[in-house]
Amino acid sequence: MTNSHPADAAIQRLLEGNQRYRSGQAAHPHANAERRSEIAHGQQPFAIILGCVDSRVPPEMVFDCGLGDLFVIRSAGQALDAAVLGSLEFGVAELHIPLLVVLGHEKCGAVIATIEALEQHAQAEGSIQALVEAIRPAVEQAHTQGGPLLESAVQANILLDIAALKKSPVLAEAMHKDELKIVGAHYSLASGRVEILA
Repeated sequence: MTNSHPADAAIQRLLEGNQRYRSGQAAHPHANAERRSEIAHGQQPFAIILGCVDSRVPPEMVFDCGLGDLFVIRSAGQALDAAVLGSLEFGVAELHIPLLVVLGHEKCGAVIATIEALEQHAQAEGSIQALVEAIRPAVEQAHTQGGPLLESAVQANILLDIAALKKSPVLAEAMHKDELKIVGAHYSLASGRVEILA
């Protein structure tokens, strides 16, 4: 069966890598000196990963990828700001990467910190407050959905990030031209499994 869009093949490649990783059969591809030399003069990553800074969720390991495979942007709770958005737009506009994955994960510390700050009506320390403000809409939405608050907020945060990304003129144009797909994904800390959400 052939994939109809380069993004579909990219998703398949990510999921196959994740399967290898969680089964203990990681291939650790593109990790040698030959690959380093091969990409020294240019890069052609096949997917963009917008992920959390959590040390337990390194995209290259989670998807069993190597040098030059992934264009990774990480911020706590996948919080979007101008620098993060600009980096994502660069990957699409300049490198023509066909897939952007918003990768959230269970028990996200940034989401937990936001929940605690809101429940305590407290200001977070320093610039951590900017993260709270970025993630606040997801927590507020999760309160209306029922179910476990933390996991509902993690899921809402992924989907709200996607909605915000689709408002970027650069990304929206690429999607309109069918040059880009944006999907959400959720990572389980215990099992190592990545599930594509949307």
